[in-house]
Amino acid sequence: MVTKYLVGAGVFALVMALSGCGGTDTRTTVQSSQTQGKQLLDLKEAYDKGVITEKEYEDTKEDILDQD
Repeated sequence: MVTKYLVGAGVFALVMALSGCGGTDTRTTVQSSQTQGKQLLDLKEAYDKGVITEKEYEDTKEDILDQD
């Protein structure tokens, strides 16, 4: 009886674990709480400190300015 219960519980746990796998309609959205101005200031600071290249700076600046 105990073995039957443990097998049943194991099967239930396996089914529950696998039911969340393989979803094809999952989307992740990242929302920034920073203003566009703050993003540009942070970007400029990273460029001035040599953390990013001029190309990275220009490309990212363009992306920030193109955001809706």
